[in-house]
Amino acid sequence: MEKKATRVAYGEALVKLGEANDKVVVLDADLSNATMTNAFKKAYPERFFDCGIAEADMVDMAAGMSTMGLIPFCSTFAVFAGRSYDQIRNGVCYPHFNVKFGFSHAGITLGEDGGSHQAIEDLALMRVLPGMTVLVPSDANETYQCVEAAAKIDGPVYIRTCRLPTPVYDPRPFTVGKGNVIKDGSDLVIFTCGVMLEHTLNAVEELAKKGINAALVCFHTIKPFDDELAIQYAVKCKKVFTVEEHSVIGGLGDAVAPLLIGKGVETFKKIGINDEFGQSGKPADLLVEYGLTGPQIAETICSSL
Repeated sequence: MEKKATRVAYGEALVKLGEANDKVVVLDADLSNATMTNAFKKAYPERFFDCGIAEADMVDMAAGMSTMGLIPFCSTFAVFAGRSYDQIRNGVCYPHFNVKFGFSHAGITLGEDGGSHQAIEDLALMRVLPGMTVLVPSDANETYQCVEAAAKIDGPVYIRTCRLPTPVYDPRPFTVGKGNVIKDGSDLVIFTCGVMLEHTLNAVEELAKKGINAALVCFHTIKPFDDELAIQYAVKCKKVFTVEEHSVIGGLGDAVAPLLIGKGVETFKKIGINDEFGQSGKPADLLVEYGLTGPQIAETICSSL
C-alpha cells in the first residue's frame, strides 16, 4: 500500500488550493522545507511569506491579512502552537478571524527530535478555543479534503499533520463534523483519529483472531464532534475505547467521555499518551514504548474487558 506523510499531502493540497483561489496566502515560521509549504512558495512566491522564527508575529500577520479578504494558512511545527497561543486566542479566535493553522510534526511519531518537539497537547489547546474547528486527517486523501474544507469555513481552523508516512486509503466520504465507520461490529467499538487509524485497523484484526467483533470509527473532525455517531456506537456496543497519538487528557478521549454519561456504557478506556512527555527514538520504537501498536492496543483492550 502506498504511504505518504500527511504533512506532504498538506503541502500538495495548498498548491492545488492556491491555483483555484487567488485569495489563499501561506505563512511559515522558517520551516517550509519541513512543513512542505516550500511547494507553495515555489508555485506562488508572491503569496508566500516566511516570517522567520517568530510564530507570534506570523499569527498576527495572518490575522491582519484575513481582515483584507485573504485566506491565510499559517504553518509551523505543532509544538510551537504554544509560542503563539496568546495570538491564536486573542488575535484570531476572539475576533473570529478567518485564519487557518496547518501545524505539522505532531505526536510522538515525530521521532528523534524528542519530547521537546513532540506535541502531545495541541488538540487540547485548540479544542478549548471558542469557534475553532479542529481537523485531524488520518491519511493523505483526508488531508486534501481537510485543506479544501478549511478554506471554505468562515473562521479559524486547526489542521494537525504528521511527519511519519502512513498508508493512503481509498477516499472516504468527508463532511466537517462527521465521522466515518471504517468497520462495523457489535462486541466493542474503537474510536480513533489521525495516524492511529493504521494501528487500530491492525488491532481490529488481532481482536478478530480472538473472536472479538470490534467496530472501528475514525473521526477526522475533533471539533465540532460527531456526537450522534459516537453515541450510536457507544449504545450499540456498550464497550468503548479511544485511541489517539495525543495525551489522554483533552484530546479525542475527552471529546467522547461526556457523551457516555447515562448511556449504559459498561467499559470506557482512553488509550494514548498517559500524562507524560515523549522522548527521542525512532517512530516505530516510540509507538511500541507507548503501547500504540496494533497488537498492544488489542492487548490493552482485552485486559479491560
